[in-house]
Amino acid sequence: MRIKNAPDLASHGNTAGRTALLAILEAGLQSADPYWSTRLLVRLENGRLVVGGSQFEPDGITRPGEDTYDLSELGNIFVFGAGKGMQRVAKAIEDVLGDRLTGGHVIDKKGHPIILKRIGVTLGGHPVPEEDCVRGCERILEMTRGLTANDLVFTCVGNGVSSTLTMPVPCVTLEDVKNTTHIMQIEKGAPTEDLNPVRNHLDMMKGGRISRRIQPARAIHIISIDPGSYHELMHENFWLHTLPDCTTYQQAIDNLKEWGAWDEVPASVREFLSRADPAYDSVKADEFERMRFRVFGVMPGPRQTAKLPAAMKKAEELGFKSCLLAEEVRAVEASQAGFYLAEISRTIELRGQPFEPPCALFTSGELVVTVGKSAGIGGRNQEFSVAAATRIAGSPGIVMASVDTDGTDGPGAQFTTGMEEMPCLAGGIVDGLTLQEAAGAGVDLQAALKTHDTGTALWKLNSGIVAEPNISLNDLTVSLILRRR
Repeated sequence: MRIKNAPDLASHGNTAGRTALLAILEAGLQSADPYWSTRLLVRLENGRLVVGGSQFEPDGITRPGEDTYDLSELGNIFVFGAGKGMQRVAKAIEDVLGDRLTGGHVIDKKGHPIILKRIGVTLGGHPVPEEDCVRGCERILEMTRGLTANDLVFTCVGNGVSSTLTMPVPCVTLEDVKNTTHIMQIEKGAPTEDLNPVRNHLDMMKGGRISRRIQPARAIHIISIDPGSYHELMHENFWLHTLPDCTTYQQAIDNLKEWGAWDEVPASVREFLSRADPAYDSVKADEFERMRFRVFGVMPGPRQTAKLPAAMKKAEELGFKSCLLAEEVRAVEASQAGFYLAEISRTIELRGQPFEPPCALFTSGELVVTVGKSAGIGGRNQEFSVAAATRIAGSPGIVMASVDTDGTDGPGAQFTTGMEEMPCLAGGIVDGLTLQEAAGAGVDLQAALKTHDTGTALWKLNSGIVAEPNISLNDLTVSLILRRR
């Protein structure tokens, strides 16, 4: 089971509703595991290594089909990766190749367990990079030195790679990159698509640069999402950093100004971006397509929504009509989303509109939390849950929850040093009795929202979800309406 504290979470409040909702969340979380898909993609047949499968190929590729390698003729075989839960992809390759695997290195999110044996692991900061991220990149670069055309390299990346894969350009310090990331993503609440043009151009590994280091070896690039279209991966990508980058220096400058951050970020960042030095530019499609590579996506299905069918199916099995409201909610404040979905749920409970209970409402995507200068502990799913609890107070039949599918919501362990009594939460679950329980426990949910200390509040109320880490397919948010009021 990925949810580790399900019995405790279902032991109070609306116990029937919590039990049902936890089963739905568990089904969604279980589906966010690329291990078995990777085992189908990478396999041994009659002593030969076979890589491929039509379900894992991007649409529109010019050379489809499987690649077959005689292991006796291959040189070194390495695995390099970065991102939340990427050890699961690397573990599958490790298990397939065994002793024939030379080694490799993966940078996972701080707080995740280390499960690899032949492949090294560094746990790095997320969403703000740390020195460990740089050390992980250095280990990868050490292994790329001396690669030959006879070697084979697997790369694996997914959500979280933009933070964990960090090695600043020489004239910008790591502290400058950390400050820039904190200002844009945490203080300002900028989404990844607006932040990445900035950090892509402050880095020596992002934006396809890691793939330059792999040449002349053949590369097999594995992405932990749906493969999508080949054109999109080559010409519209801004975050899968083993592939080419579509962003520019000017776009980075424009985004900083749009978010009111240009004058706040370190001077070194402004100066470097303004120079727009082509020697440090990211890899573009024309350069990338001259390399020796294949690319595969190991979570076939609608992009980032693989967990929804499994969760919705479980809801139907439990007698709830499944209703998908939105699958790509982005750049929306988590608390406002919690308020809004709570009000929709209350309308359904009171009036049976627009759906008749019992029903389950589903959304997914990546909300934001504009923290400002607050130093509370939490994440977007925790913020959503606490906000929802304040609006469904007194409801006999509404239960709401939201989790990050990687198992750690927001910073996870990065900003919780010295708080060992509170584990990294994946999200929260609340019901109509949560506000009353908070009052009895002396927990002020409104204050928790104001200071963005929602993780502490949920943990004190035994409503913070603890989950086994895995890859991230964004957030899974569910509201159950058990009956008409």
